[in-house]
Amino acid sequence: MIVLKFGGASVVTPQSFHRVAKIVQKRKEAGEPVVVVVSAMANATDELLELAQEVHPNPPRREQDMLVSVGERISISLLAMALDRLGVEAVSFTGSQSGIITNEDHSEAKIIDVRPHRLSATLKAGAVAIVAGFQGVSRAGEITTLGRGGSDTSAVALAAALDAPCVDFYKDVEGIYDRDPKQGTAQLLPQLEYTQAKEIAKGGAKVLHLRSIELAEKNGIQLAVRSFHRPETIGTLVGPRRTSFSGRVYE
Repeated sequence: MIVLKFGGASVVTPQSFHRVAKIVQKRKEAGEPVVVVVSAMANATDELLELAQEVHPNPPRREQDMLVSVGERISISLLAMALDRLGVEAVSFTGSQSGIITNEDHSEAKIIDVRPHRLSATLKAGAVAIVAGFQGVSRAGEITTLGRGGSDTSAVALAAALDAPCVDFYKDVEGIYDRDPKQGTAQLLPQLEYTQAKEIAKGGAKVLHLRSIELAEKNGIQLAVRSFHRPETIGTLVGPRRTSFSGRVYE
């Protein structure tokens, strides 16, 4: 079982979905059941938030969640289409359809449970399960979003629920660096412990969201950061994975 996470930078254009689909196809052909978590296309969430502001300077948070959750739904359906074109069976799911249960805090919801029954059935049938990151459903049945970086958290929470030992994050960088590579010379860090990765995230690095690292540590899940330009290589591994953990924690 493997969980793959693709951020907005990897789905910038409609053509980008074909590149992502080929990466997923290769992982599927390796014989692993594959769950793919996808973010909204680059800038899509910001554009939707700007649209909301044009209509209402302080939009109701419930309605804002309803609006911005559309971005990931576009991504999952387009990726399913791209995979179908390659002959790979895939089924797309919203956060609620995936069984991601949250509290009622709109726009900053916390995951309280994951019930991935439909995903498990899809994987058992041999298909790829594609999940909309960043979103879930409250116990009252309301659509919620998880805040910035929520798609990373979605991926790790699903890995915990499905007993996947690792989440592979495909980014527009080679891995995690000791400093911002855009600001000068930076050293790629091939391996980090959870504590080290959390400190880097707290320092402002945006490669992995802090909540996702914390969740991975609680559940003993290894994180691998790969460049979608060079998907065959692993830039940074975050771990190590615990072997004595029992039970699942979502936040």
